[in-house]
Amino acid sequence: MRKPGRGRRLCVVGASGKLGRYMVRHALDREYEVVGVCREQSVDKLAEFDGRITVIPGPTNDQAVIARAVTGCDAVLTVLVPWGRDHYASGTAQAVLDHAQLEARLVFSCGWHISRDGKDVYGRKFKAYAAVFGKLAKLARVADVDDQVEACRRIFGSDTRWTVVRGSDLEEGESQGLPVWSHHVGDPVLASNLTRRVDYARFMVEAVDDDTLVHEAPAIVGRLTPSALAHSQA
Repeated sequence: MRKPGRGRRLCVVGASGKLGRYMVRHALDREYEVVGVCREQSVDKLAEFDGRITVIPGPTNDQAVIARAVTGCDAVLTVLVPWGRDHYASGTAQAVLDHAQLEARLVFSCGWHISRDGKDVYGRKFKAYAAVFGKLAKLARVADVDDQVEACRRIFGSDTRWTVVRGSDLEEGESQGLPVWSHHVGDPVLASNLTRRVDYARFMVEAVDDDTLVHEAPAIVGRLTPSALAHSQA
């Protein structure tokens, strides 16, 4: 049986992180030719893929690095990490939008705090945590959540074939299958707020061939979580 990635080239931007490495594995299982982009100091984390993927070292918000990496790619999967205070997430998103092939499938990862249309409904606990974490991270110059919001604003406004996958809290563990998704946070199916990281990565890779997800921002949750099971039974 012909695998969906055979004869196609896929780039993982942020390949050395936990989510990125899972995406690389899923892509290789589907027989994609894989290009991985990561910071130079993180290249060693991709040692398990030696000889199986092409690694492009460098900052993911560097236009030249991304231009080189996405050349000839049918799909680009990007982990939007809001590191530091130098517009890392928005710079990465912009570089991918600027240099990916015209018809390439672009799939980005972010958290539930991103809202495309303002119709998401967040609980008090979630809003309090997001506000405190965002403020402390910004003060410590560790992360800038507002920059991830800006990155997604640029993606939503582009005419590329994008999908933004909004992840719940993540955990390690064996796969539970492809996550369940909803258009908006606040849907009861998402109430468990937990997804296996390996399945988040699988959703990212499978989104490449799911045209129903073009110009969508699905919020996902684990298929075997209580809220997802309750939804399936209903």
